[in-house]
Amino acid sequence: MKINKKSFGMLSNGKKIELYTLSAGELSLSISTLGATLTSLYVPSRKTGAEDILLGYSTVGGYAADSVFFGVTVGRFANRIGGARFMIDGKTYNLPKNEGEHCLHAGVKNFGRKVWSAEAYEDKDGVYVRFTLKSPDNDEGFPGNLKAAVSYGLTLSNEVVAMYEAKVDAPCPINITNHAYFNLTGEGRGDVLSHEAIIHASAYLPVDEHFIPTGELLTVERTPFDFRLQKAIGRDIGNVAPGYDHCYVIDGASGVLRPAAEVFERSSGRVMRVYTTQPGVQFYTGNYLNNIAGKTGSLYNAHAGFCLETQHFPDSPNKPQFPPCIYGPDKDYAEKVVFQFEW
Repeated sequence: MKINKKSFGMLSNGKKIELYTLSAGELSLSISTLGATLTSLYVPSRKTGAEDILLGYSTVGGYAADSVFFGVTVGRFANRIGGARFMIDGKTYNLPKNEGEHCLHAGVKNFGRKVWSAEAYEDKDGVYVRFTLKSPDNDEGFPGNLKAAVSYGLTLSNEVVAMYEAKVDAPCPINITNHAYFNLTGEGRGDVLSHEAIIHASAYLPVDEHFIPTGELLTVERTPFDFRLQKAIGRDIGNVAPGYDHCYVIDGASGVLRPAAEVFERSSGRVMRVYTTQPGVQFYTGNYLNNIAGKTGSLYNAHAGFCLETQHFPDSPNKPQFPPCIYGPDKDYAEKVVFQFEW
């Protein structure tokens, strides 16, 4: 197991950005202090050799100008909040409107735009980097002084582990995830429509024309959203044009680490399995990628990658029927995700 730390460059404001590279088992993961961002993940293949399976950029400048959240840690509240506002104890909190009239991924200066403090460590089963960040009261409109800690690591069992923690001194919605775009063939190697997926969910959240949940939970049975049995991502995607961008209700009890999804890629033989303690997973198929210049000359277009963002349900602060997402002085936030690889 190895930990390497090096300079990743400097932002226009003079802040220095560092890049940590972790190696354990046969995986190699790099993470930047800008946005606590997963910048690369090399996974072997018996057929093609090790390749980077994360979409992203080669330089810190690419991440500083990024608008599609490649690999970033998203918070305080991932996904959408309808009307860019919510109410707690009779008080309305207004957020930035950065997607029409709505708030996406906690606004303009979200966690993915901030420089995190970082400390690497090793334990008996793997190597990790713990990232910490202080978010002051009224940061992007959210209440309370918040301290976030996110640990990313690799284990000797060929797992990527993510642990999300937060403490806040006033009631506040919290929903932290990572927005990695995966292509198990290798980044820049075409689309992911032939990848085959299983999502362990009997229900999903229908959305309106702005992708805000209606508040219902609908069965996936006999719909294009049914991934309970393995099928190609592209098989039914024409019936949900421009593609999937929906939250699935993961079967089983929230708070317990359980299977969320599996993805298989035949040409490389790679398999990714996702486990989480969170209640939902946002399945996104990179619908709006459009000629984005990525790593080493790669050009990313629609469906060049897929996201499996484990999280609380979108717009939970405005949907009391959804699992509770309000944390505060007497209730800390803690969730875990595991990405397990085979080839």
